[in-house]
Amino acid sequence: MTIIEKIEKEQLKADVADFKVGDTVKVHTRVVEGGKERVQIFAGIVIGRKGGNGINAAFTVRKISYGEGVERIFPLHTPRISKIEVTNKGKVRRAKLNYLRQRVGKRATLVKSMEIQ
Repeated sequence: MTIIEKIEKEQLKADVADFKVGDTVKVHTRVVEGGKERVQIFAGIVIGRKGGNGINAAFTVRKISYGEGVERIFPLHTPRISKIEVTNKGKVRRAKLNYLRQRVGKRATLVKSMEIQ
């Protein structure tokens, strides 16, 4: 094991939530404004994951806000993410859900496989 691999292994988060593409998630992000710190929630559908399970792993979340599509890419192992909460499991047959970008309104949602309490 090289030095770089050892450093990357130390940086990995142990408590990563188990979610897949198509799931509806709430990402709790720590935001620092001035001297204060608060938690901001970004809720939407996971439309893609990349980077595997390593330190470079990231996922894309998409939501519709006031009729406009908004996407954010989050690094999976960043200390800025305090919690990832899965609200719904989605039933999908694709690894990337780029087709949701053309859909608007109720058509931009997915079939639920099960409800998470």
